[in-house]
Amino acid sequence: MGEVKQDEIEFLAELLSKYPLESLRKIASTEGIDYYRLKRIYDRYYGKYLVISATYNIRRIGLKSFVGFLSVPAERLMEVAVRMTKNPFIGYVNPAFGFKNGLSIIFYVPKDQVNDIDEMLAKYSDDFEYYEVWAYPPPEKPREWGDWELGHDYAVLMDILKWDARTPIKRIAERLDKTRPTIRYMINRLREKKILTGFSPMVDMNVHDRGVIGISSEIKEDVLNRFKEYEIMAGYLPGRGYLLEWFFSSKEDMGGKVLEFSAYVEKLLIEYFEPSFKELNDGNKKTAFQRMVKEDGSGYRSILEF
Repeated sequence: MGEVKQDEIEFLAELLSKYPLESLRKIASTEGIDYYRLKRIYDRYYGKYLVISATYNIRRIGLKSFVGFLSVPAERLMEVAVRMTKNPFIGYVNPAFGFKNGLSIIFYVPKDQVNDIDEMLAKYSDDFEYYEVWAYPPPEKPREWGDWELGHDYAVLMDILKWDARTPIKRIAERLDKTRPTIRYMINRLREKKILTGFSPMVDMNVHDRGVIGISSEIKEDVLNRFKEYEIMAGYLPGRGYLLEWFFSSKEDMGGKVLEFSAYVEKLLIEYFEPSFKELNDGNKKTAFQRMVKEDGSGYRSILEF
């Protein structure tokens, strides 16, 4: 395949951010770029180091987001992770060690099944804690959650667009046994309902293979500015505080990171992004919506079924 060039990946990511679904010829013509150069870069990196993924407002379809931390013995990490990643409501599972030694997870729960979370997590561990998480900064007005009101075919479509939004319409139509105009109508309907909010490039260069997760009862704006040199994400935990996550490489000084970040949070752990866990997570994510939704499209399956 040749040398992987970061500047070419960044060039492609920037272009596809502007034109996520357009053809390469249209992008080249609009930007005044040599088509064959663009196609060479696209063929080299797209689908391997970069993909365009649909972004959804899951609140519109009645799903709530949570982060959880489970105590799991080291020798059982993979066994438990395999079981957890058979549950489509669990988005990501990664090894983590700190205030809980075991697994760190992101999961989604239908609004009317929140009371079942303890029973679901108890299948995997007898020691866990979890928090509902919203985007930061928190909204000024109380949030409202919708319901799943679409057919099962829409769940399949959402999975396809989430995995690779540049999947040809013809291939999607064949997958769903529908015409191309029908697929376009379905995509537009997701947009009109404000479920489909856009498309974003997802770059996977394995640059960050570690993360520091911290929980704090308060957050100061200067914290985000303080760590501009790092990739950092912030979340709001309603009624509990805030979540901060720093991403870095295992080649960096982990002890130094822990000391540096611990000054800003009250609870802290280290998260490991291992290839074997990524494979499990990707396999689960690829068909998550279609397995969450009942085949008759009448609503969500129970989070306890899996």
